[in-house]
Amino acid sequence: MTRIAAKLAMIAIALIVGRPAVAADLDNWDEIAARARGQTVYFNAWAGDPQTNAFIDYVGSEASKRYGIKVEHVNLKDTAEAVTRVVAEKAAGRNEGGSVDLIWINGPNFLAMKSQNLLFGPFGEMLPNYRYVDTTHKLSNLIDFTVPVDGYEVPCRMAQVVFVYDSARTPLDTLPKTVPAMLDWAKAHPGRLTHPNVRNFLGATFLKQALYELTPDSQVLQQPATDQDFSEVTAPLWQWYDSLKPLLWRQGEEFPDSGPAQRQLLADGEIDLAISFDPAEAAVGISNGVLPPSTRVYVLDGGTIGNTSFLAIPFNASHKEGAMLVANLLLDPAIQARAQDPKTMGSFTVLDLGKLDADQRQLFDRPADAIGLPTNAELKTPLLEPHPSWMTRIIAEWERRYVK
Repeated sequence: MTRIAAKLAMIAIALIVGRPAVAADLDNWDEIAARARGQTVYFNAWAGDPQTNAFIDYVGSEASKRYGIKVEHVNLKDTAEAVTRVVAEKAAGRNEGGSVDLIWINGPNFLAMKSQNLLFGPFGEMLPNYRYVDTTHKLSNLIDFTVPVDGYEVPCRMAQVVFVYDSARTPLDTLPKTVPAMLDWAKAHPGRLTHPNVRNFLGATFLKQALYELTPDSQVLQQPATDQDFSEVTAPLWQWYDSLKPLLWRQGEEFPDSGPAQRQLLADGEIDLAISFDPAEAAVGISNGVLPPSTRVYVLDGGTIGNTSFLAIPFNASHKEGAMLVANLLLDPAIQARAQDPKTMGSFTVLDLGKLDADQRQLFDRPADAIGLPTNAELKTPLLEPHPSWMTRIIAEWERRYVK
């Protein structure tokens, strides 16, 4: 498509869905930067992690230096708070001058906003730094919990399932590398494995990861679960788990409430294997003194579930230009490398290192003091998240079967 045709198509889409166009031409980055100068971008993001908060402060300082933009971190306990605010503004007819400029978002919240025409765009692929994004090996940069991104989100950080262990007492070559082998390992080491409560996202992910490998056709997980297929698809999972549960920590009668609670069991030597959705779990835990220096992580031979956190701009954002500049800044290789450092956040990059030059790639070399941090290559290719309906049904079925 020619540039003129692309512009016309974008205008047509904006008119159809009622999204006001940004004041600047999306193809003219200099104009966007000029209009953004002096803007305050209200960046709505979860504020439950001090390292993440400090990183957002750093991004704000860089945005100020480079673009003359102020970034105001609007602290959220839950992303749904910002989504609810945008929904209320639309209902009140506030189609311009909205209070939310940028949201750290993914999954069901993105689906809710996209389906209700609450997002500005598409703009993602037009950001100058988007050319570095990995759109080949990290498909979750393009598909958010089975929902196509279509340029209405910009990827900013990766998460991926890893298994955490203490190499001083449990060598890697003795640990299971597949889900069926995990059952055999648990039989030989009863009580040394657990997972968080299934009501916790990480506990449900443990079951989703097992389902991926145990079901004959994992592609079905990319479609909504139905009454007809759920029982058949999950039958191998429950057969496996029926055998596994009594071999878990405390015979599967109790479960840690959260990821940190499970991590403490590992640190205390009560278990030998723990699931995490953070590849930097070991490195950050070692750095913070909550895990021993011999802690490491690994992924299963068939891959593990990964997902991407994104940035989105509401349809009525007051400062769209500034929001786009901040989103572009977060794709800068140097910023991405800083985020991946365990001393910052340990958030693995959404970029394709093969698209970077030698100096940029060097920024992602594992720091000499980053003990326990895997390389990008060691994480292999992440698996796409199943459709959210599978997790919902799995939680309900687990509770029906196992909660007395």
